Amino acid sequence: MPLWSAPKQDGLRAHPIALLLAFASVGFHLWLIFGGLLPNLLTRPVHLLLVLPWIFVMRADRPARWRGWRSAVDWLFFLAGAGGCLWVALNEDALGDQYGSLRGLDQRLIAIALILVVLEAARRAVKLALPLIALIALAYGLLGQHLPGRFGHAGMPIDSFLGTLTVAEGGLWGPLTGISMNVVAVFVILGAVIGAGEGGTGFMALAAKLAGRLRAGAAKVSILASALFGSISGSASANVASTGAVTLPAMKRLGYPAPFAAAVEAVASSGGQIMPPLMGAGAFVMVELLGVSYTTIMMAAALPAILFFLAAWLGVEWFARRGNLRGMAPDELPTTRLVLATLPFFAIPFGVLLIVLFATGKTPQYAAALAAFAGALLLFADRTGKIDLKAALGRLCAGALEAARQIATIAAIIICAGLVIGVLNMTGLGVKVTSAIIALSGGELWIALLLTALACLILGMEVPTTAAYVICVSVAGPALQELGLPALTVHMFVFWYALLSTITPPVCGTVFIAAGMADAPWLRVAGYAMRLGLGLYVVPLALVANPALIRPDEGLFAALFAFAKIGIGLALTSWAVVNMTRRPALAAVAAAAGVGLVFYAPFFGLS
Repeated sequence: MPLWSAPKQDGLRAHPIALLLAFASVGFHLWLIFGGLLPNLLTRPVHLLLVLPWIFVMRADRPARWRGWRSAVDWLFFLAGAGGCLWVALNEDALGDQYGSLRGLDQRLIAIALILVVLEAARRAVKLALPLIALIALAYGLLGQHLPGRFGHAGMPIDSFLGTLTVAEGGLWGPLTGISMNVVAVFVILGAVIGAGEGGTGFMALAAKLAGRLRAGAAKVSILASALFGSISGSASANVASTGAVTLPAMKRLGYPAPFAAAVEAVASSGGQIMPPLMGAGAFVMVELLGVSYTTIMMAAALPAILFFLAAWLGVEWFARRGNLRGMAPDELPTTRLVLATLPFFAIPFGVLLIVLFATGKTPQYAAALAAFAGALLLFADRTGKIDLKAALGRLCAGALEAARQIATIAAIIICAGLVIGVLNMTGLGVKVTSAIIALSGGELWIALLLTALACLILGMEVPTTAAYVICVSVAGPALQELGLPALTVHMFVFWYALLSTITPPVCGTVFIAAGMADAPWLRVAGYAMRLGLGLYVVPLALVANPALIRPDEGLFAALFAFAKIGIGLALTSWAVVNMTRRPALAAVAAAAGVGLVFYAPFFGLS
């Protein structure tokens, strides 16, 4: 398979029920953008209702067959959740008058059923850690009044506790669910539409054309392609599976060591979650939590994300010089004609997104919806310009199926995290943790930063990045702000360090996926990945020391100066970690110079 090619799904082969559910999900979330304001207790339960089939009863684009007690359990969870969602949506007017308090045994049973369904949905989407954290939070909310000392709380009636979580907007139907429904879903649809057509081919072709001839060209193609694809997918796992299926065989064919090839793909794919515009849903959560505009988050995230990929690129370059890794042969590269033919399939939707977003002042979801419509129109043609209605319908179906699946996975994570945030808000636990962090750090900002980074690493080992970010920033963020750090810097710092576990042992999820695909020992892959992913460890600390980096709107020259300074520092530090065993003395000097450049801020008062 050519490096710039990718297999296409034919959505017409899916079961009709799967297609009906997929188009219902896509249609509902797009309709919300243009349909006007509706009550949250109506729309948010419908959002969960459309998510549940993909978690519990759909298998490989078709309903699960009835096979014994396991199928019965699946259908029981689905029917219980669907019934609870419908009950809340149909009774939203009356429930609003209850002010978050349950009335009667029947409402208690429905509330408990909804919570159990959401916990199980999260377990199936991302394994046990996140629902376990939610269970601990729920237990704390119910029993925390019996704890001695500062971490106890005053207690609350069970009807108020469960009601706030399930029939008001303080838990399952809170702001995080609104973000999942109103914004994240639309960007997921945009990414799925672009990926269903020639857009994925365009990413790979452009990356191969730009970087394929260079030293270690196939590895650099992987970095560029992951940056482009990750900007719309926002999922490290999806990034590895899509770009890695093509780039990993190419790297191995060119003689690159398998652990190195897998590490390149793991690191580059992890960067998709910090690359605007999607950022693995993190950008939209930041908008809600910070109360700032989406463009502010995009501008703040852009330069640090480029630094991350720059560090990965330079790491590949240093390894390539050391191992004499060659680039791709001219006959392996895409032609200019192919690049130009496939470029519009992702350039046009991106162009629509950026123009509507920055030139008209419309909301991010409105811009993404228009970009998705533009991408859907492009599905009717292929790279030759030929219009094939049957193929277009297959691509539309494939895009809808992929969008529905991704919406379901992200929603399961975010809604479960909403339970944790609801308990934190009701019990005041976040304030108590803030006080503890300040006490442990002795009021020193950098100690508090390291404690927060450690908490992010531990929590991120099993909890998805967005959920780890939300929980960490809710409990540790206020402490960092009290120690003088601006809110935007706090959120960027926590979000980046919530990603650490993607490439850091013992969990390192993307490392395991890439190692399996490359048939390489995961521990060696992790060793390469931590050196290539140096930016993930350094850039969050660098933006604390150089606040101008994430404020280009307040001073473009200062931001670019900080960018250049940190970039040179990363280049020196990257060279040092790659060559520390071969030239230890020179590596130590380079590392010291690099660290000095990254963290010494007062250059002419610009940082």
